[in-house]
Amino acid sequence: MSDIVLLAPEDVAFPAPEAALKHPNGLLAVGGDLTSDWLLTAYAEGIFPWYESDEGPILWWSPDPRAVLKPGGLHVSRSLAKRIRNCGFNVTMDNSFTEVVSNCAAPRRTGSGTWITPRMQSAYTQLHRLGYAHSVEVWMGEQLVGGLYGVSLGRMFFAESMFSRERDASKIALRNLSIQLESWGFSLIDCQVMNEHLRSLGVTEMPRPAFLSLVRANDLAATRRGPWRLEAGDAG
Repeated sequence: MSDIVLLAPEDVAFPAPEAALKHPNGLLAVGGDLTSDWLLTAYAEGIFPWYESDEGPILWWSPDPRAVLKPGGLHVSRSLAKRIRNCGFNVTMDNSFTEVVSNCAAPRRTGSGTWITPRMQSAYTQLHRLGYAHSVEVWMGEQLVGGLYGVSLGRMFFAESMFSRERDASKIALRNLSIQLESWGFSLIDCQVMNEHLRSLGVTEMPRPAFLSLVRANDLAATRRGPWRLEAGDAG
């Protein structure tokens, strides 16, 4: 990690994302802080934080390629379409942000830990209070059974994490977010790093230069600050 830039907490500035390492893919810088200024500057430049413990330093990433989804472009399988029609779920936005983040931070069924540390939860909750971080909630009656959260800047949404307590609940959250963002004229949903689950939903990989070009053309003055309310969708 000798080539990694060390960031001073008092100086909100990042190196160019193109300077990120190839191994590990996308590691750009270490240090800084998780204040709203740091986070908003990072997302505006196509950078995001990811680290495993509040005891260690903050790590900042800009991987190549980037996993992205076009609003309205989520792939709906036959079984998911049937689930949407018959599930009886209700979907909301920005109704229970802290509860969504807390559920995303909970250990998975596999028993693995979480990167959404208490410090991370506090930082994104503050962004939510400022109107930049948003959640989608999926309910079965009065019970929260799925959801996701992320950060919105300009016409781009930077998805952070999602969870399910009922089958397909997180997919339904993403589906409704995708439809809503399309109706609002958003250009892209950033999903950060590809995995097979995302690929099955129609998420594709975009080379970092193309992704950064979109980020740099993003009109931050068009940011739609919260609270958000679901106006379009096919569940809820």
